[in-house]
Amino acid sequence: MIDRFQLILEIFSRRASRREAKLQIDLARLRYELAHAREKVRLARIGEQPGFLGLGKYEVDVYYEAVSRQVHGIQEKLKTARRTRELHRHRRRKLGFSLFSLAGYTNSGKSTLFNTLTQEHVPANPDLFTTLSTTTRAVNLLRETVLITDTVGFVDRLPLTLIEAFRSTLEETIFSDLILLVVDVSEPQDEIERKLLCCLDTIQEIGATGIPVITVLNKTDLISTRELTDRTGNLKDYTSNLIPVSALYKTNINLLKEEMAKHLIGHLQSFATIPISKESLSLVSWVFDHADVRKVEYEKDNVNISFGAPPHLTDKIRDRVDKLGGTLRYEGEESLRTQAKP
Repeated sequence: MIDRFQLILEIFSRRASRREAKLQIDLARLRYELAHAREKVRLARIGEQPGFLGLGKYEVDVYYEAVSRQVHGIQEKLKTARRTRELHRHRRRKLGFSLFSLAGYTNSGKSTLFNTLTQEHVPANPDLFTTLSTTTRAVNLLRETVLITDTVGFVDRLPLTLIEAFRSTLEETIFSDLILLVVDVSEPQDEIERKLLCCLDTIQEIGATGIPVITVLNKTDLISTRELTDRTGNLKDYTSNLIPVSALYKTNINLLKEEMAKHLIGHLQSFATIPISKESLSLVSWVFDHADVRKVEYEKDNVNISFGAPPHLTDKIRDRVDKLGGTLRYEGEESLRTQAKP
């Protein structure tokens, strides 16, 4: 006999493929054992030896200490992985990329939508908890490069220990500019509402409230137009910004991309004139790597470059242009420089 927590852990362990996901599962399992170890210690210390003939007091304490050391070791490894992820996030922010994350109940079609948006081939099948680690890919959205992350699926009444163990995975949702909340709209209405409320509660629990949400009604190919209209109307009481799609057949994907584009980090259209030199050519190459270059013209003494970039990146380019004796112009210069440098 196993309880619900152990069943979820067993499913997780069979699905996990990456090292960090396995560490998170081991951490959840050890914390579960640690809770029972505390009870064994308590019983031993009041003179009740649990189990047949019982565990001796010494043996219980040794077991408790051994499990505690294992928990600490895994926590240190996960902290290292978290620091690495923070460095990656910081670099993405520095480069001016918008971060979008896919969230939703398990088996709602997040990975299929991720593959459709990014042209990737991450595993996507009807098994529960296929995705236990985040996957992030760059995608071009209306001439702008954005990063989209596929995250672990939510489940109703997910034990707190599991939420804590998978917090490093769920952090990708917390730091997003936009959450694509994927809902399986082909299920019965009461199931749709139950799972949607579970997802909204989980988003609140992990501290992601306040982030814009697009509710993606997936699997529209499995229901009629009338059913879709009825279910969309009912769900407006729970959430807004509803976009019906079929990730499998790519229905309404362009409409979804247009809605996503509204949440892109604002870009400035700028025009720079720089005296030609070895340093200026290096700067032009750098701008090509970090901004959306529209046009480059080479004159006898100068190079002219037109590009789009976020305010903080545009301000950085302007500083380098100034040092090279060039000029940079864009609309609303003074107010935007103030925003870029608080």
